[in-house]
Amino acid sequence: MASTVAPSSLESFLSTLPPDLFDQTTLISLASTVAILVAAYSLSRAALDPKTTTSRSRFLFIWHAFDALIHFCLEGSFLYHCFFSSAPLGHLNPKEVFIDPYNYLGRIDRVHGAQAVAGKFVEGVVGGPAKAGALGGGFLEKIVKGTAELWMVYAKADKRWAGVDLSVVSLELLTVLVVGPMACWVCYDIAKRNSRVNIVMIMIATAEIYGGWMTFCPEWLVGSVNLDTSNWMYLWLYLAFFNGLWVVIPAYVIYVASGEIMSAFKVRDAAVKAKKSL
Repeated sequence: MASTVAPSSLESFLSTLPPDLFDQTTLISLASTVAILVAAYSLSRAALDPKTTTSRSRFLFIWHAFDALIHFCLEGSFLYHCFFSSAPLGHLNPKEVFIDPYNYLGRIDRVHGAQAVAGKFVEGVVGGPAKAGALGGGFLEKIVKGTAELWMVYAKADKRWAGVDLSVVSLELLTVLVVGPMACWVCYDIAKRNSRVNIVMIMIATAEIYGGWMTFCPEWLVGSVNLDTSNWMYLWLYLAFFNGLWVVIPAYVIYVASGEIMSAFKVRDAAVKAKKSL
């Protein structure tokens, strides 16, 4: 009897998987995240003294290096497509494309974002009037299209990342241009053992948690119309895991950094009391 039930259960499970689970674009997209994590770890090996660095300090360094690289490399590419990748709307109704605000960048006749390069607008213009190939040859064009395909993969779970959602773009501008450099600052301070790092870490962690809330709260208020939670990969890997990292770890960072600051206050208070008792 077990032999008849198991295949049925397996078939039921397999039916919940996205049809493109193991396609090349998806695997490369996931591998890019792993590669960034490996790069962050390698940076920690190069910058930190293994004899004097605690495991907690190394973890915080790796996290902030990973955070900065994600912001610069992946989210930076998202902003690039929002501002420099576009394609003629043509005869299509605006409702047939992913989110693209009316009069975005002063244009009502074009669509913007990753969809302009890797979506149905495969003939889209990249980087304004010049094609990517003209800007730097085939290699640059492959990089531009590759990052667009990456975001189209993630957009299967959250459609807003295929086009231009103004709330997301506004948050990502702050994330890439402000939080990314601050994360590099944290890595520098950890390597130099500067106690200032605790204040900067709290600032970044607070911004990350707030940014996560502002990314999803507007979507929840309209019934999550742009989210696809029909299978476990989209729900638990793309939406829950990848976004949850920027909630759970920043919360831990706040816990660690605030503990260090409170310990400093206790030392100061004890010194003040000792001075008064003299």
